[in-house]
Amino acid sequence: MPRLLGVDIPNDKPTVVSLTYLYGVGPKVARELCHKGAIDPRRHARELADDELSRLAALLERDYVVEGPLRRQVQQNVHRLRDIKCYRGIRHRLGLPVRGQRTRTNARTRKGPKKTVAGKKGVKDLR
Repeated sequence: MPRLLGVDIPNDKPTVVSLTYLYGVGPKVARELCHKGAIDPRRHARELADDELSRLAALLERDYVVEGPLRRQVQQNVHRLRDIKCYRGIRHRLGLPVRGQRTRTNARTRKGPKKTVAGKKGVKDLR
């Protein structure tokens, strides 16, 4: 398995698809990398030579923010929002959806599993 920036990219997939396994590299950036690095995007990753891998690594380091630095940047942005106590920061802190989605139904990914609350007693029981 070829290694780029500390990440193993899959052998059996085309280079353009294998590059998307890096955090911060999507299909468009992967195509750009193959074009700039003069690498055939359809060739499988296992067929890449060491000089081609080093060219890709150099391009990624120089022109793009990926993997560790990108994760750190995103984390710092969220931390800044929490510190200034803006609306989005408060939503992050509470673990609720940040981008205006409804929460009465759905939003289970952010809110976690349901927390059942005991139901009210009926009117008949009060007499």
